[in-house]
Amino acid sequence: MSELNIVLVEPEIPQNTGNIARTCAATGARLHIVKPMGFSIDDKKLKRAGLDYWYLLDLTYYENLDDFFEKNKGGKFFFFTTKARKAHSDVDYPDKAYLIFGKETKGLPEELLLEHPDECVRIPMIDDARSLNLSNSVAIGVYEALRQLGYPKLSNKGQLHNYKW
Repeated sequence: MSELNIVLVEPEIPQNTGNIARTCAATGARLHIVKPMGFSIDDKKLKRAGLDYWYLLDLTYYENLDDFFEKNKGGKFFFFTTKARKAHSDVDYPDKAYLIFGKETKGLPEELLLEHPDECVRIPMIDDARSLNLSNSVAIGVYEALRQLGYPKLSNKGQLHNYKW
């Protein structure tokens, strides 16, 4: 069974994390959160943004980046950053890939990016834009990876409530 992993490194804004949790729940992606976080996990804004999808979420916490990499040895990692030289859509995402995103104010540590230059990807945007919103960036990355994998486990059938097609 296909699996996609989303990694948030030191997220700071509860609404973004809640939106990302909802995206993960709706797509079957696993969510990994690397501490420290800029909010409490019981934050009302976090729960409101995730709505009633929390029961669908596969969520793991890590004390720091070393803890994350130690517990996920051998993973295929992709580092989303505005500093990368290739587009997120120019790489092939394998099953069980880890899409890694940094904190809202600083992104991922540059030392980490230097260690993995071939796995760094960016979402194209105009030069004058600093970055996209974190939850939007995650959604773009998730759906590109899932598109490449053939949308495993996802339904492609909608239904009208008051009418039949």
